[in-house]
Amino acid sequence: MSEKFEPGSIITGKVTGIQPYGAFVALDENTQGLVHISEITHGYVKDINDHLKVGDEIKVKVLSVDENAGKIGLSIKATEEAPAQTLKAKKPRKRQAAAIIPEVEGQQGFNTLKEKLQEWIDQSQREGAIKK
Repeated sequence: MSEKFEPGSIITGKVTGIQPYGAFVALDENTQGLVHISEITHGYVKDINDHLKVGDEIKVKVLSVDENAGKIGLSIKATEEAPAQTLKAKKPRKRQAAAIIPEVEGQQGFNTLKEKLQEWIDQSQREGAIKK
């Protein structure tokens, strides 16, 4: 098997089966390999059937050859140039600074209990004096 298919070589194959995890590709009459779902195309693949169907002739790159297990790992996306957006480093988004709001007397807001406690005690005493 390894004499014919070396990692890094690009071969034309035919899709013989599709599973949720990948597509089986016949490389010749006796040899099949698997294109894992993550190697179908650049970007996210939800359903392989949206990209391939049985009988498609596709160009694949040999990623790995495991003679003991009789498995060949293939990639379609390795034969294609990556889209420009994935080549660029993503720029971090700029965050807006939080607005600084000056404190207003008697303003309700997100204050801790410790900050508001004395104010509530004073307010309670004033209201108590009024009711008497």
